Amino acid sequence: MALPKRRHSRARGRKRRTNWKLDAPNVIKCENCGQGRLPHHICPACGYYDGRQVIEIREA
Repeated sequence: MALPKRRHSRARGRKRRTNWKLDAPNVIKCENCGQGRLPHHICPACGYYDGRQVIEIREA
C-alpha cells in the first residue's frame, strides 16, 4: 500500500473533511393522522401507507 512521503498539514486534512456532515432526515406529514413519518414508509402512529391501512397498531 502506498504511503505519503511527507506529512499533510492540519489545514489540508481539515479542508478535505469539511463536507463530512449529517443531513437531517426528510420528515413528511401522514395524510391520515398528521404525524411525522419518513417518505415511502408506513406511518408508525396509525399504520397507514398510500391511503390504506397496512398494519394494525395495538394500543398499550
